[in-house]
Amino acid sequence: MVTGEMKKDVIVKFGGDEKNTGDSKVQVALLTARINDLQAHFKANPKDHASRRGLLKLVGQRRRLLKYIKNRDINEYRQLIAELGLRK
Repeated sequence: MVTGEMKKDVIVKFGGDEKNTGDSKVQVALLTARINDLQAHFKANPKDHASRRGLLKLVGQRRRLLKYIKNRDINEYRQLIAELGLRK
């Protein structure tokens, strides 16, 4: 589970300031942390289809945010996916 301390660390790392939670990079990083956490949950609970739907919604939201960042600044997009370890 993503704790409050983990969220603060991610926000400061990608947003620069603790209050900069609305930045697209911060949102993508937080979604990635939640997605990675859910992947561990599904290894233990493979039949949890209700949570799987939530995971797919998170993945779709992250994809849309990444598309927005890519259209705005391609270098920022490349740097972000490299830092998060996403395949693209």
